[in-house]
Amino acid sequence: MATRSAVLAIINPLSGTTSVEQKKLLQDAFVRRANALDFSPDVVMTTHPGHATELAARAVEQGVSRVLAIGGDGTINETAQALRRSATALGIVPIGSGNGLARHLGISLNPLKAIECALSGRPVVIDSGEISGHPFFCTAGLGFEAFVAHAFAREPVRGLPTYIRAAFRAFWAYEPPVFTLDGERRQLFSLTFANAGQFGNNAWMAPQANIADGKLEQCEIRPFPAQAAGMITWRLFNKTLNQSPYWQGHAIMKATVQTNEPLLIHADGEPLTLSSGRADVRILPGSLLVLL
Repeated sequence: MATRSAVLAIINPLSGTTSVEQKKLLQDAFVRRANALDFSPDVVMTTHPGHATELAARAVEQGVSRVLAIGGDGTINETAQALRRSATALGIVPIGSGNGLARHLGISLNPLKAIECALSGRPVVIDSGEISGHPFFCTAGLGFEAFVAHAFAREPVRGLPTYIRAAFRAFWAYEPPVFTLDGERRQLFSLTFANAGQFGNNAWMAPQANIADGKLEQCEIRPFPAQAAGMITWRLFNKTLNQSPYWQGHAIMKATVQTNEPLLIHADGEPLTLSSGRADVRILPGSLLVLL
């Protein structure tokens, strides 16, 4: 009798707005469907930051064929970190507040359908990025988006309405910094390095981004008058931001950004501070298998 292929589901009990009870139902649904498809399923709930990375790394060592990340962009990022450059494929079950990578890849936001895709889908190769050693799979950025990511992280409640409120408050308190970007000084409202095209919630910073072309899209927004904010926001959510006169972008494989003070950044929405004031960005082509 053939040995059943192992499959692991990593669940973040704190992700998004889904209750612990609902996550338990997803756990049960995963186990039932995995058994029906002749997998040998295992489920682990994360208990601390970085736990998903530890669990996924152990799964790679044990030769587990598929690892499902059931959570938000942070959980997916933590899980995917350990799966890069391995034969273990990532299954994405998005239950977070933004779900940027899932949306870009066309994965259903219905958790049951996403579980089915992760268990019965085929692995597809995509790129990933790094910003000063911190992996990202969707976007990494500096300027306003990093400023908002840090503000949002301090909020007690997650979700899109909270993010909008945090961004609105941040806009009026924000002063666009001066960056030295690949040796050239420039003041920018925001600076994004996009592997996928959107932040999440269908906010498309890089509508033209290709997640498997071996390149990142470097997207810059120049400072703009306050009265232009409404149109820029409209374009962001209508996939036409690259038509704004304040936006410019091009494909890169690496970049270096410097400032004269600690640098606020984000990687897939997770806020980070680089005390050196320097960020080194690069693409890792074809470094992750995703189940689609």
